[in-house]
Order: sequence, then structure tokens, then C-alpha cells
Amino acid sequence: MRKLRIALAFGLLFFAAACSPRDFLTRRLASDLIASSETFKGTQQFGLRTGVVSNKDYVAPEYLVLQRRGWITGSVSPCPPEVAPAPCWQVALTPIGVETFHDLIPAGAADSQYFSIPVARRQLTGITGISKNGNSADVDFLWKWVPLNEVGAALYAGGVQYKSTVGFRQFDDGWRVIEGNAPKTGQGLDDALKNSDPAP
Repeated sequence: MRKLRIALAFGLLFFAAACSPRDFLTRRLASDLIASSETFKGTQQFGLRTGVVSNKDYVAPEYLVLQRRGWITGSVSPCPPEVAPAPCWQVALTPIGVETFHDLIPAGAADSQYFSIPVARRQLTGITGISKNGNSADVDFLWKWVPLNEVGAALYAGGVQYKSTVGFRQFDDGWRVIEGNAPKTGQGLDDALKNSDPAP
């Protein structure tokens, strides 16, 4: 009887050693793989263009937020040939805008009329489902934007959650999230984030 117990203990030990934690796609593993992905960790950039901009850009939701905050101002301006449709706007930072954007503008870009600044990062809020089919799976998850600064807080207020689906594939060393672009079923994380819908 004692030999049987020892044999069973060794058998369980060898079985456990043969299976890595990445062999089983659990919600925790899916969460860890999504959250550690370079695509998911990338920050949301906001591009602010000053100088002459088209009416389409000036009335865009992001510019309207900046106008309401008093960070930018605009006056009607003639349109250069490369900017359309009319009317065009001469956009400038207000003194409050200069104060707000001063520390966010990269060094050496102060004389430029285009500024790209990081405003938010993604935060995974939960895995809502896993659908496996052989060595591939679709994982549904929720995420939201977390502002990095005052501009991000203005543009991404409200804590809206988004629902996405990303594809996973099982390889010899375990499960991996599909990066980049892929078809809708088994889609990559980049497409999953672009095709997000607000969660109910």
C-alpha cells in the first residue's frame, strides 16, 4: 500500500511538472497576457494642431472640449490651398492653454504647430468570457481609459468602459494573445481595441 502511495505521488508530481500554467487558458492567464501586451500598454496620443486648421478639425469633439476649457481660441481665417473645407480657423493656445500644455509638449517642439502628447492609458477591468475551439480561443474583456494628465481627464472623462474580443492561439509553450490585425474571429488585440463598443 505504501509503494502504491509513493508511485501515485510521483505520478502526480510528473503530471504537474509536464503542465505549465500557460497550458490552460483561464481568465487570470488571459487577463495577464492582455494587460502585459505592448499593444494594450500603449498610450493614447492626442495631436493638437495650431495655426490654420479646417472647419472639420475645429469643430471636432476634441477641439470643442479644448475650447470649452478655455485652452484654445480660434478666429476665422482664409484657407490655404492644402486646407479644406472652408471656413478655416486660426487656432492658438490661450494663456491658460499654454500653462496646461507647457509641461506636456516634448522638448524642442515648442516652435512647432503640431503637438502629440500622451493623454491616457488603458486599464483592463475584467474578462467576461472565453470561447475555446481547439487550439484557438476568443476572449471577451472590458477596459477603460485612465487619464495621464489634465488634458486626458478632459478628453476621457466619465470612466466609460469598452467591450472587446481578442483572439488567442495555443502554441507548444502555451497560450498567446494574437497581436496586430486579424479577421473578426480570432482578431488581434490592435483590431479588438479599435473595434471596441461601449459596455452596457
